Amino acid sequence: MGMAGANGAISDDELDLLHRYWNAANYLTVAQIYLQDNALLREPLRPEHIKPRLLGHWGTGPGLSLIYAHLNRLIRNTSAEVLFIAGPGHGGPSVVANVYLEGSYSEIYPEISRDAAGLRRLARQFSTPGGVGSHVGPATPGSIHEGGELGYSLMHATGAVMDNPGLIAACVVGDGEAETGPLAASWTAPFFLNAARDGAVLPILHLNGAKISGPTVLGRRPDADVEALLSANGWEPVTVSGDQPEKVHRALAAALDQAYGTIRDIQQAARGAGSGASGSGSTRTTAARWPAIILRTPKGWTGPGSVDGSPVEGTFRAHQVPLSGVRDNPEHLALLEQWMRSYQPESLFDDDGRLLPELAALAPEGRLRMGAAPWANGQPSVPLDIPDLEQYAVDPGQPGATSIETTKALGELFRDLYTGTEDNPRFRLFCPDETNSNRLGAVFEATDRCLMLAGTYGSGGDTGGDDHVSADGRVMEVLSEHLCQGWLEGYLLTGRHGFFASYEAFAMVSASMTVQHAKWLQHARDLEWRSPVPSLNILLTSTCWRNDHNGFSHQGPGLIDTVLSLSGEVTRIYLPPDTNTLLAAAEHALLSKDYVNLVVVDKQSHPQYLTLAEARAHAEAGASRWEWAGNEDGSSTEPDVVLACAGDVPTEEALAAAWLLQRHVPDATVRVVNVMDAMVLPPRDVHPHGLDDGTFTSLFTDTCEVVVAWHGYARSFHQLLHGRPNPDRFHVRGYSQQGTTTTPFDMVVVNRMSRYHLALEALRRMPRQFDGAESLAEHCHGQLDAHAAYIREHFEDLPGIREWVWSPPGS
Repeated sequence: MGMAGANGAISDDELDLLHRYWNAANYLTVAQIYLQDNALLREPLRPEHIKPRLLGHWGTGPGLSLIYAHLNRLIRNTSAEVLFIAGPGHGGPSVVANVYLEGSYSEIYPEISRDAAGLRRLARQFSTPGGVGSHVGPATPGSIHEGGELGYSLMHATGAVMDNPGLIAACVVGDGEAETGPLAASWTAPFFLNAARDGAVLPILHLNGAKISGPTVLGRRPDADVEALLSANGWEPVTVSGDQPEKVHRALAAALDQAYGTIRDIQQAARGAGSGASGSGSTRTTAARWPAIILRTPKGWTGPGSVDGSPVEGTFRAHQVPLSGVRDNPEHLALLEQWMRSYQPESLFDDDGRLLPELAALAPEGRLRMGAAPWANGQPSVPLDIPDLEQYAVDPGQPGATSIETTKALGELFRDLYTGTEDNPRFRLFCPDETNSNRLGAVFEATDRCLMLAGTYGSGGDTGGDDHVSADGRVMEVLSEHLCQGWLEGYLLTGRHGFFASYEAFAMVSASMTVQHAKWLQHARDLEWRSPVPSLNILLTSTCWRNDHNGFSHQGPGLIDTVLSLSGEVTRIYLPPDTNTLLAAAEHALLSKDYVNLVVVDKQSHPQYLTLAEARAHAEAGASRWEWAGNEDGSSTEPDVVLACAGDVPTEEALAAAWLLQRHVPDATVRVVNVMDAMVLPPRDVHPHGLDDGTFTSLFTDTCEVVVAWHGYARSFHQLLHGRPNPDRFHVRGYSQQGTTTTPFDMVVVNRMSRYHLALEALRRMPRQFDGAESLAEHCHGQLDAHAAYIREHFEDLPGIREWVWSPPGS
């Protein structure tokens, strides 16, 4: 630890060129924020050259450009494959400036040419209608990280290098960003990266001391404290600090050279002679002390020192637009011109507006340019070979007669995906300490939990009690939903495949990440040059209806609402009712690209209904009439009531309600419709999976009353139905924020979605009074009263509930 040596191996001539390159990047950053014309200052700056609305962030820019320029030097000297991740949220103009200078930007966007006309367009497009925003988003070549919502950069970098032995992810972490919870957890990366098979993350913590309107915590801490923080998390930090460009250039060059050498030494030692890139034969069992760089430079470095008598450079006032009244304030306009001319643009660009050849030569070539890094475009991506699902399928026999733990077979499929990708690792399961709990434990027949800490329990203990924990493991368990999802996102965006499995209620911890990822995919789909990437697959299990043992805190289906509110171009929601439909949904999800696939299914034992062939057909249709569960005679007459269901527990309760109706009111015609794909419910102009009008009518009719048992909040089902004919005829029972530590059946009772509530609702909605209806209503009320008394006396559900299985009502 400590200050990097100030006498790096960079020559005076190289330093001069590198400094001018940095000036060029800083100049273009300022030009993008301020100018709509006169981009090269070939004439005196006038108010009409300034954009009418000044948007953007300058403060982080000089640091990002400094790091980018020095990474270019490292790449040229070593031919390293480097992925650049900009954590600071509004670093867009600086990164775009650097990608433009290296030539990658103009190759993708030829209209932004490497000349005066292109420079004008580059400046005009920033933060203007039809242009580009201030974040390093999907439109920025070389990026897998948007940064608009802070905290995820280091976890994306970590996921990107998993099973990617040749890659170095250089991740710039802003000191404001470092105050977020997700980023704080991300520092644990060394304990989950195996140098034998994974690439390397190089964090560069940029401390410029300020956020938008005040100081940062780490920016105010002494070097020793910040170094101790990183050191405690497994890094070997070195600090580079200063406000004199020459000294900082030399020190940063030395720090990067040292870091690269350390990375390669660690990898060589871990991989060993004759060891494969994936780590076969590795004996490493402890975490490497990976290098990290702490860079302290002034916020808004090289910008205005003061404006209107207030200090700017090195303060929070440099965060956004240091000179805001440029069009109307001649003094500000003069200060802007003075600032921009301080970079000496005439010494950077030729008469045609092209970067001078000696500066252009500082950028790497071809795919080694960070803006052209193939991993930033999901390449190379090798599809998964999904094993034949028949070997995991369940034979349900008579529908509903067999009960098993629904997710267990999915764990077996994941196990075989691990085995099948051993020679080319490209699949991982990410789960917050819940793999066994979620009945996915079969994966441990193929691999272990990854942890690069072969130490002891506490002080002086041993790890003899570990269960499938090793450095070579590739199941990623850490008690942070943010890390699990963020690692997976980085893994997916660089072309690999996986699942994030979480208790349903706690997927809301990372719900905002799901929103941001969906937005990334939505934007990326409009960019022809971006390759499709494997979908973000989220498995929600331990659901609200079966967290009776854990209580109210563990009950919450809110991620469904979050996802269905996003663009239908990129979102899918599946509620498989049994094992075989879950397998069909998982197969589809793993083979899909550019989606967020939300799969909701409980881990406990549930009835099984469909054969694999029936499950595939049901999954393809998205919603089906279950003829065996109703009592329609095939005539064209509409049923007296439709019972619809979506989700495993709602399906069981709806089937039991249908059974009660047919037993007690045999003259009433009951139809049962199961919805597996929630997105078939809205019209097709809302979501591409939406059923056409004819199919929707064939399931739900146009006029019949429909009683719905729904896994989530009732409002979300109603939201899905908007635009369908007569939606008021759908009467939805779902989770209504009722629950505690209780019995499984009491959960559906207190949320008024039990078979008895559904049957009573159906009786109320039928077009006429049927024989037996009154006695059935009395039976339902009596059973609800008996249930309430029984569970308080015996602490379990009534035998008639626990032992009930579907059977033909007439049998």
